[in-house]
Amino acid sequence: MLDMSARFAFDEDHALFRDSVRKMLERELLPNLDRFEEEGIVSRQFWLACGEAGMLCPNVSPDYGGLGLDFGYNAVIDEELAYAGSSAGVPLQNDITAEYVQSYGSEEQKRRYLPKMVSGECISAIAMTEPATGSDLQAIRTTARRSGDRYVINGAKTYVTNGQNADVVIVAAKTDPGLGARGLSLILVDADTPGFARGRNLDKIGLWSADTSELFFNDVEVPVANRLGEEGRGFAYLMSQLPQERLSIATSAQAAAQRAFDEALAFVKDRTAFGQPIFEFQNTKFTLADMKSQLQVGWAHLDWAIRRHIAGALTTAEASAAKQWHSDMQGRITDMALQLHGGAGYMNEYLIARLWRDARVTRIFGGTNEIMKEVVSRSL
Repeated sequence: MLDMSARFAFDEDHALFRDSVRKMLERELLPNLDRFEEEGIVSRQFWLACGEAGMLCPNVSPDYGGLGLDFGYNAVIDEELAYAGSSAGVPLQNDITAEYVQSYGSEEQKRRYLPKMVSGECISAIAMTEPATGSDLQAIRTTARRSGDRYVINGAKTYVTNGQNADVVIVAAKTDPGLGARGLSLILVDADTPGFARGRNLDKIGLWSADTSELFFNDVEVPVANRLGEEGRGFAYLMSQLPQERLSIATSAQAAAQRAFDEALAFVKDRTAFGQPIFEFQNTKFTLADMKSQLQVGWAHLDWAIRRHIAGALTTAEASAAKQWHSDMQGRITDMALQLHGGAGYMNEYLIARLWRDARVTRIFGGTNEIMKEVVSRSL
């Protein structure tokens, strides 16, 4: 269990909220986690339970059914889900898609989507990546051609988190392909719109219970009123939300790394070799000490970043650095923790195997860590 005694990003209200989140996850998530992993998707019942517990979109305004809380509450949810070993797409809805709707949506859009996103009745996704494009969003090929008071969308997206469960998808599409980044817009597409189709639930190395999909748009017609914000401002909107998205990834990475350490520590104290606990060997102690030091630095930095973001001061470069450092650290810690498990660490019956698998993608999604270094370098 995460030790909050040395944290400085949170207050007593956050602590009470964390306690309620833990109890909810013990009740609704942990008994079903293996089933979610096997089925490759989190049940809608779990989403509804999250909504009932106040775990969905806590920073959405009370005008739209939310609690109007600061990002610290989102961070609590991110940490507890990651520490539990879950890859549910809840942080995507809390930290990313709800922010787009709340920040750039019309009044009608906010009232249509946000209350149901808060309750868990509406699951959301954002479709940016395409089969031929990765981190270069300016190169996307999906188009939204204006036809009177409607857009006609054609294209394909991939690696879409919540793709199988999603009731609404925020689609990044070119409304004017000749303008490059200035021709990109964000458009809301309901999953029951004719011409919209889901591909397969992608078979991934890790994050098995996070449904990740291909999505196809074949002459999908939506009203112009479904556009988020202004036409041609999509790229600017995506860039403005990067600090929170990347801080969210850093937060989950840190908590998952802590769980990997805790699993390794418990294992080496219980398992014996050559007549003594594995913990008593100097190599084991030194390895654990190294891991502990990295985690200590990580928690201090994460709290700094969370407080800075709540104050509205966290820059894109700072958030990119956080995403890069914490996800790199997560990779190191989970690998070291698995090694301390020996052969047992390679068995899926041990949680460390899942933590190790799931850690690999955090250096890729939300912008690869190579792109993070590029972003940081531009700020120098």
